[in-house]
Amino acid sequence: MSIIGKNIKKIRAVKKISQTDFASLFDLSRGSVGSYEEGRAEPKIDAIIKIANRFGLSIDLLLTKELTVNELYKFDIFKEEYASDAIHRMIVQDKDLSKEDTPLVMKDHFLEYVVNNQNKDYINNLPLVRLPNVQHERTRGFEVSDQSMELYGKGLHPGDILSCFPVAESVYADALPEKVYVVVNKKGIFVRRLRKQRTTLVFEADNPSFASLEIAPGDLLELWQVDGFYSICLNPPLLIEERVAILEKRMLELENYVEPTGKAG
Repeated sequence: MSIIGKNIKKIRAVKKISQTDFASLFDLSRGSVGSYEEGRAEPKIDAIIKIANRFGLSIDLLLTKELTVNELYKFDIFKEEYASDAIHRMIVQDKDLSKEDTPLVMKDHFLEYVVNNQNKDYINNLPLVRLPNVQHERTRGFEVSDQSMELYGKGLHPGDILSCFPVAESVYADALPEKVYVVVNKKGIFVRRLRKQRTTLVFEADNPSFASLEIAPGDLLELWQVDGFYSICLNPPLLIEERVAILEKRMLELENYVEPTGKAG
């Protein structure tokens, strides 16, 4: 069996796709997929490109490295599916709301929520999750939809659940800079960090690939401050550069804290 054949078989196993269904995704025959997996044939380059693009993998990885199940789950398209399964296991089936149960807005329903956020019947029928250490009676959960608050593999990952409490419209101007908020406006739902307050509120992503948001308080439908999150992802260890930066910062703090007692004479 060739490396790409092994990888195709592993992808099918992780995604729970039959050979027939896999073949239909890429305009192949079921027999061709079987031949790849058994090492009797190799897919053409156009098929390899389609497979790589479909599953968010590099062509180099597909052709040269036998991927493990754990490695596949590190890629977003597999990780998001696993996260979705985990969320569904968290959802409370008994709709009798208790103080431990939190209404959850899932990423697939963001646009529905934007339209219906003032509809009590809609809110009362949101799925419920039971989150640990809920501190506020009006806590609401939001699923993270993208990598805007993820940098170098750390931060908030797609599929994480945020535990949030509402910020009243009357105190938007008192929202705390550097805190993370769920921003609801007519364009959608976004997770961002508050950076500046002027006549508008400026929210920025931790990931520089994502645009910042500059929103007038009157254009906000809702503002939720994040006070906790649930994640199935483990953040990677700090890079050596980050560790050095942290040590340098702490040394500077110590130098500023410890005042010299005298000069050597």
